[in-house]
Amino acid sequence: MGCSKRPKGPNPADEEIKKRRDAEAAAEKARKDAKVAEERIAELNRQNKKIQEEAKVARQAAEKAAAASLAQARKEKEAMAEAKRAADEARLRAEAAARTASEEAKKKAAEAEQERKRTAAVQEQARRDAQAAQERAKKLQEAADEEKRKAAAAQEAANVSKKAAEEQVKVANAAKEEAERKLKEGIQPVVTPTPEEVSAAKRRMQYREDLFHIAIAGIAGGGKSSLINAFRGLHNKGTGAAATGVTETTLVMARYPHPNAEYPLVLYDFPGAGTLKIPDWQYFNDQGLYVFDSIIVLFDNRFTMTDIAILTNCRRFKIPTYIVRSKADQHIRNIMEDMGYDSDDDSSKVKKLHQAARQQFIQQTRQSVKDNLQNANIPDQRVYIVSNKTMLDVASNTTIFDVLAKKQPKIIDEIELLSDMIREAQIRRGHRD
Repeated sequence: MGCSKRPKGPNPADEEIKKRRDAEAAAEKARKDAKVAEERIAELNRQNKKIQEEAKVARQAAEKAAAASLAQARKEKEAMAEAKRAADEARLRAEAAARTASEEAKKKAAEAEQERKRTAAVQEQARRDAQAAQERAKKLQEAADEEKRKAAAAQEAANVSKKAAEEQVKVANAAKEEAERKLKEGIQPVVTPTPEEVSAAKRRMQYREDLFHIAIAGIAGGGKSSLINAFRGLHNKGTGAAATGVTETTLVMARYPHPNAEYPLVLYDFPGAGTLKIPDWQYFNDQGLYVFDSIIVLFDNRFTMTDIAILTNCRRFKIPTYIVRSKADQHIRNIMEDMGYDSDDDSSKVKKLHQAARQQFIQQTRQSVKDNLQNANIPDQRVYIVSNKTMLDVASNTTIFDVLAKKQPKIIDEIELLSDMIREAQIRRGHRD
């Protein structure tokens, strides 16, 4: 007995029982969990089936809606096609109607035009018939009255012609006075030749730098050709002389070199004023007078518009001008006859008459030129009074156009004219020999 008791260990049977109990509890729990899971699965199956059914319903609804939409689209497409067809038919019908209407309108317009033309033709024919009837009636009436009107018509025609002539003279005089007034007042076109025109004029004049070129212009029949012959020492009928006559013989510019080669002088005869259909203010440029070294203006009793234009333009171009009154011997003889000259008078009386007539002619000429220049608003300048016969004597007896040592009694301004022409030409041309 004296021995101590040892502690007892776990009872294997109890542990086995406990394990069995735990296993049963676990199995029970597993059964419960499985049941719950089965119920959950069943619930999920039910929900899934419901969802599938709803999805089927929704799919069916969608398929139905899609079918309806397709049907609607087909209907709309068919409607659009029908509308397009209807529109095309309407357009074609409209175009056809328009063409028909246009053709109909053209047809009606053509018919209307033809009708208008027919109407116009009928009216024109009616007008012509009426006019022809009127003309026939008029001719019959005129034929009936012709004998009665002949004398009156002749008188009336004479009066009309006279009146028309007087009116033309009046108009011409008015135009002349107006032109002279404008020219005197300086109212005229100012035309300056171009370098090309100057060159062309020089070629036309056969211009040479080693010669002096002198133009002579003036009224028709003023003695230009005779004066040129005298300058050149030639008689009017001599060989190489310029043609002379009572009427104007120069219708185009004529060139006359001096027959003596020692004299570097060329004279030009230009058509007289009034012989060309050229306005006075155009005469200077048209004839190319701007290329000359000097110009002689030959006048009779009064300046013409051409004379005034030449003098005015020469001042513009700084060309020396010489106003010359020729045929002095003829004019002096006419004055002597007015004074009572008789060929049977003694020489002393004839000499006195000649001196008086000469002095009167010189005074009248110088005063006439002064008045003419004043009326034309041109500064005063000298007038050279010459006789063509005396000029011929002077030119024939002068070596180089210098002043004669002994002055002849009949000489007036012939020597001064020749010497002044050469001297001023030399000055203008730079003292060329």
